[in-house]
Amino acid sequence: MTPDDQQRFLEFALQTVVAAGAAILPHFREIISVQDKRNYMGYDPVTVADHAAEDAIRAAIKRRFPDHGIHGEEHGREAGGSPLTWVIDPIDGTKSFILGQLHWATLLSLHDGDAPVVGVAHQPFIGETFLGTQSGVAQWRRGDERRNLRTRACARIEDAIVATTDPRQFASAAEQAALHAVTHDARLLRYGGDCYCYTQLAMGFIDVVIECGLQPYDVQALIPIVTAAGGVISNWSGGRCDQGGPVLACGDPALHQQLLRRLKR
Repeated sequence: MTPDDQQRFLEFALQTVVAAGAAILPHFREIISVQDKRNYMGYDPVTVADHAAEDAIRAAIKRRFPDHGIHGEEHGREAGGSPLTWVIDPIDGTKSFILGQLHWATLLSLHDGDAPVVGVAHQPFIGETFLGTQSGVAQWRRGDERRNLRTRACARIEDAIVATTDPRQFASAAEQAALHAVTHDARLLRYGGDCYCYTQLAMGFIDVVIECGLQPYDVQALIPIVTAAGGVISNWSGGRCDQGGPVLACGDPALHQQLLRRLKR
């Protein structure tokens, strides 16, 4: 896929997540019903806002690209005649959403059959958007403001700020050992954030994100954002993570290699 193709798909993704935000915002900081999709990781809330946003995104994709596949958190997979698949997390951070907090966003990515080539994270209440493409575009936008994203240099874990959404994700002894190996001598460890952990890494405010148990829709939009900003994102063995599972993201490639060695041990 050419950079021009990626830019064309990126502009569509931007328009689409903004429209999804318009479907979400009437429900934010309002008293709404919350259902529990409880899974092996425990409490997993979903609201009418999640469904409304995914419905809006699916409808836009079907109008513009009827042959493309769709994979969404709330309504599953629809195969298309094209190798291209749009991957949707209508509200990444629903737990923050139902608490009236701000660390949530709509995630939308385009997977070309090999890797995510376009990724967008949009927070409509704040009005900010993070975007990335496989061709190397990484940007923050809010209104007419534009800022290129760039991770920061941090080659030592002792100097690093590490983030993870919830330590209870690390349920097994092996997962707990992995969390300890990555975080025990970090300068600062912060919990919470969901997709915002990765966007702040791309902005150069966080150095490491470690998580486990992710789904494809949790991570695919974030991969082009992190990598185009100069970071590295992989599974705990250094392989690809676009299908979810355990994830390690670092702003500095040297730190990523150091932490992979720790995880291997």
